[in-house]
Amino acid sequence: MTDAQQPTGSAVATEPEDLNPFHITQQQFDRAIPHLARLKRGLIDFLKSPVRTITVSFPVEMDDGSVAMFTGHRVLHSQVRGPGKGGIRYHPNVTVDQVRALAEWMTWKCALLDVPFGGAKGGVVCNPKELGASELRKITRRYISDLGDNIGPHTDIPAPDLYTNEQTMAWIYDTYHTMHPGRNNWPVVTGKPLSMGGSLGRKQATGRGCLYATERLLERGLVAGLNSLAGARVAIQGYGEVGRVAAELFQAAGARVVALSDSQGGIHQPDGIDLAAARQFKQQHQTLVGLPGTRAITNQELLELPCDVLLPAALENQLHRGNAQRIQARLICEGANGPTTPAADEILARRGIPVLPDILANAGGVTVSYFEWVQNIENEQWELEQVNTKLQSKMRSATDHVLDRWSQLNGLTTPQAAGSWSVDLRTAALVIAIERVADVTLRRGIWP
Repeated sequence: MTDAQQPTGSAVATEPEDLNPFHITQQQFDRAIPHLARLKRGLIDFLKSPVRTITVSFPVEMDDGSVAMFTGHRVLHSQVRGPGKGGIRYHPNVTVDQVRALAEWMTWKCALLDVPFGGAKGGVVCNPKELGASELRKITRRYISDLGDNIGPHTDIPAPDLYTNEQTMAWIYDTYHTMHPGRNNWPVVTGKPLSMGGSLGRKQATGRGCLYATERLLERGLVAGLNSLAGARVAIQGYGEVGRVAAELFQAAGARVVALSDSQGGIHQPDGIDLAAARQFKQQHQTLVGLPGTRAITNQELLELPCDVLLPAALENQLHRGNAQRIQARLICEGANGPTTPAADEILARRGIPVLPDILANAGGVTVSYFEWVQNIENEQWELEQVNTKLQSKMRSATDHVLDRWSQLNGLTTPQAAGSWSVDLRTAALVIAIERVADVTLRRGIWP
């Protein structure tokens, strides 16, 4: 647990908060169960459990001639609604439980957006900041070759995630294609370069999805006096692909981005940050901290700033029991996976602060990955306007379904701003997603 995650102040509890991501997925699922009718115990256990967990260890010859060992994981959570789908991350803190959690969240995300995939996730324990391009290429090729036929266009389809990108996906495609020549292998991986079957709009899809979900929630009146992003104050934790794109899109929609951060710290400017200057400064200095005209703050301070929309787009467990009581945002949109713990969910619901959950808010990435997969199978490329129009339709429809179910579960006629809610938006979203996966499971029948 980091210093930022330590419970402090009046919210201190006698027992430390369990921040294991897999345990958190189980707690979230268990909160949805009372709202699900006629689910048998065995079916519940099946829906909560991953289908397959693979761990591989392999040697790689490094640039200096030495040999280093690396460990990779790939978890397939569900294939009930279609092939597994999920990113691959390269990070020194990758664990099996983290990958299991991310795979399960992906199952619910795909079901909620009505995308015909199941959930999967992968990761390699490494520090990309300390590795050269040739070393990353070798790690990628060896990891994919060791996974073998456990990935495939109709089996399990990887995508980019933390510290992987379209170049990584190009290496994945080439490795798989070398092992399976003579086929249309473009659909084996999404998030590829445009020249290799990638989709227009894929890079911006997760941030754009956050925009569409937030706009729809505000239109539905869940934040008193704020029916659009015009003039809204937005604070964004994380300046990777999701956070940077979201900042630019939210500003284009009329919002004022008052705070940004990266791994080294954050910056605050109540009148609004010059995003073009921030982007240039980051490129030159590898950090946002020190941007002229802004005040340096910590990532923890950013989360607790007064704002209309808080968008955590970095790592897991950023909003927790220790700081949830101090959050001053009027709406939280989860750009990252798992940034809010179950304890924080309870506190925020009691305080009447809606949280657009990760399985809805950041689902734009997997949705456009699905579009890329369809384009690859059909050997087509859609125009950007077509991609964004389809994405907007998916995001708005899913947001409407969640808000309607949330209202029903709370005994409300329509979504209402303010108040204290017994059921939060995350639970409502999970109820919808679990129902959809359970329905297909039962209709297909339990094998044999």
